[in-house]
Amino acid sequence: MRFRNKPWATEFIAENAYYCIPDPENQKGKWNEIFGNNNPIHIEVGTGKGTFVTEMAKVNPSINYIGIELFESVIVKALEKAVAADIPNVKLLNVNAQKLADYFDAGEVDRVYLNFSDPWPKNRHEKRRLTYKAFLDLYKEVLVPQGEIHFKTDNRGLFEYSLMSFSEYGLLLKYVSLDLHNSDFEGNIMTEYEEKFSSKGFPIYRSEVKYPE
Repeated sequence: MRFRNKPWATEFIAENAYYCIPDPENQKGKWNEIFGNNNPIHIEVGTGKGTFVTEMAKVNPSINYIGIELFESVIVKALEKAVAADIPNVKLLNVNAQKLADYFDAGEVDRVYLNFSDPWPKNRHEKRRLTYKAFLDLYKEVLVPQGEIHFKTDNRGLFEYSLMSFSEYGLLLKYVSLDLHNSDFEGNIMTEYEEKFSSKGFPIYRSEVKYPE
């Protein structure tokens, strides 16, 4: 995927260090201090333009949210939303999710959200999928015992793969929907991709899994 360069992004990110944390590796084990409370911490891996994480923070003020996005030209859009929302319980990290354990201590995270992740459909790219076993190991390292992963996608192939990956790993299935928007699920916050795909009539797939004791 090609992203348009934004020359102003670096400066804007630096000017808003309250929201986009510049040195997350130095905050490992200290995130409750950063937020100024002991509320649960939920992270979104691949936060994109930040609609989901910002809206979740608005409706759940007793939960701290951290959006993680690799691309500067993308996270700057999420940062604009966070600044506009002017709420204390959302932070952003412009880092590579493959290094989660460098930024979070064991048991520091309560939940992981994976929303509309790149499906990497070719078999040779399997290890890049965010539901691949190596990533499941990584989430387990930073999650509390019996921590949860909430996963949404419009891609049926990725959804089927992910359910198999979760099962083979030994994760416990709590919830599954093959058509989220026509289900009885309440409280869904849509991402930008979700709005786009659902408006075209595509079903949205969703699952919740948790790590066993």
